[in-house]
Amino acid sequence: MRIATRASALALAQAGQVAGLLDGAELVEVSSDGEAGDKARFVRGVERALLEGEADIGVHSAKDLPGEMTEGLAIAAVPVREDAADLWIGAGESLDAVREGARVGTASLRRRAQLLAARPDLAVSELHGNVDTRLRKLAEGELDAIVLAAAGLRRLGREDEASFAIAAEAMTPAAGQGALVLQAREGDGEAIAAAAAIGDETALRELTAERAVVALLDATCATPIGVRARVEGEAIAIEAFVGLPDGSEWIRDRVEGEASEPSHCGALLAERLLSAGAREILDRAETLV
Repeated sequence: MRIATRASALALAQAGQVAGLLDGAELVEVSSDGEAGDKARFVRGVERALLEGEADIGVHSAKDLPGEMTEGLAIAAVPVREDAADLWIGAGESLDAVREGARVGTASLRRRAQLLAARPDLAVSELHGNVDTRLRKLAEGELDAIVLAAAGLRRLGREDEASFAIAAEAMTPAAGQGALVLQAREGDGEAIAAAAAIGDETALRELTAERAVVALLDATCATPIGVRARVEGEAIAIEAFVGLPDGSEWIRDRVEGEASEPSHCGALLAERLLSAGAREILDRAETLV
């Protein structure tokens, strides 16, 4: 199997894990295609390699994958999911204990909205770059703290640099956070079978539910929305956050249902959010970005 991956340290670590699960595979490095801030650039190069036959399986961070699948490609499998939490790197033992006015860096409107909803005194600034770049800016004293996904730090072997995991009730993760998506060409039975052999049904159901919520809310990578589904036995629980980037208004909701019907449960939660005014909040959020 040939695995298409971006060349960043995190992308290579993720693809390397998949290659190991497949008992070894060739990594095909591709370049990102797009401008900084354009999150879709993270998937375009990998998808092009698949469509042009340069690779058999593409590895994506699930939270980067757009809601609408590129024609000719399909989700072949989702391996066992990593921790979906967000971690605080910097001084403090909990979000409540962080000093007043602390300078926090993040590129995520979702994180910004929830940080300010919980702690309006924080000075949240925009921070881009890979994990190493963000950690370096923190070390150089430009910021007091940064917030990163637990999964990324763990895959890079740097989880011990985190101070604490932000409580789930204060920070709902991005849809797909902690999960990897294995993508293949439609009709490529060999690649789909190889991917399916290392897939995890629980992770796939959780991701399916989360993507259903995002799709029905017409959310994008620039939308302040968090969605987290958890499968326990035959049940699934999904919670979501929708808010303004400045943390001044938000909605949180949660539904439970049958794990065998993740799309239905996601649709139910989306319907409840829309009934509570989520569309109005998201439309206003776009004008504030």
